[in-house]
Amino acid sequence: MGLDQASTKPHEELARHLSGRLEAVNTLIRERMASRHAPRIPEVTAHLVEAGGKRLRPMLTLATADLCGYDGDFDVNLAATVEFIHTATLLHDDVVDESEQRRGRPTANLLWDNKSSVLVGDYLFARAFQLMVETGSLRVLDILSNAAATIAEGEVLQLSAARDLKTDEDIYLQIVRGKTAALFSAATEVGGVISGSDEERITALYDYGDALGIAFQIADDLLDYQGDAKATGKNVGDDFRERKLTLPVIKAVADATDEERAFWKRTIEKGDQREGDLEEAMAILNRHEALERTRDDAMAWANRAKEAMGKLPEHEVRRMLIELADYVVARLT
Repeated sequence: MGLDQASTKPHEELARHLSGRLEAVNTLIRERMASRHAPRIPEVTAHLVEAGGKRLRPMLTLATADLCGYDGDFDVNLAATVEFIHTATLLHDDVVDESEQRRGRPTANLLWDNKSSVLVGDYLFARAFQLMVETGSLRVLDILSNAAATIAEGEVLQLSAARDLKTDEDIYLQIVRGKTAALFSAATEVGGVISGSDEERITALYDYGDALGIAFQIADDLLDYQGDAKATGKNVGDDFRERKLTLPVIKAVADATDEERAFWKRTIEKGDQREGDLEEAMAILNRHEALERTRDDAMAWANRAKEAMGKLPEHEVRRMLIELADYVVARLT
């Protein structure tokens, strides 16, 4: 189903279903991003946290806890933890990428400075660990601290791999599992863990989050070449201009002629970009059907997410999460 036909988007339906819990998460986030001694911390954090993001990751924690019949309060703690980790990584990413726009607004590093963005990101990581410790679950701490380490590892791997034409699809997948899927899978897995679910369900929840995160990132990388700037908050071709070797280009490089390879080497590896290069890049991508093949990969990962969710019990939240997997790739059709 295309987005135009969708009267209610799955994440909006989830948000309505979880509205009371989400409000509790928002209240907790506001409380914990406060700082008596450094007013810049809530200023910078609020700029991102209240920028109109979908709250997708914390919703996944609330949804999976609900799906597994959890009736305590730690789902709120963990949802806030997930959002703090996500926000911290965005602050750091924008500094690393020298970005000027996020969700259609100026980035924090542009409005304040790089030092503020890095230090506020560090503060949010610390707050995230305080929140997860409050659950008293070593397993939860293990899952989320591993996710935080994996995210950082993925970002560092991307630094060296993003402009290296030897980067293949396996390395790309490793980067995506780090920078995006690790937090999705941790968000879904901890929902099952705090609910006391059996290992089979917890594994299915992990698999759902992992596949959903990969589908989400592949879709995002594809939209960079064919998306609507108003809808995505990014300009088409930003990844090319920033010399990021994402999946469409990796597929085109693998099939490149000598002339095409020389083009990618000049524009991506060496950064020598000229007038008309984005159009040439698009022509090469289309010649090798790289965008279509990337779309097929995103669809395949969305299907894996749906299969994993199919192993969980019948529940209205299960239906919403299955529809969410479809929605992540529906914007590609």
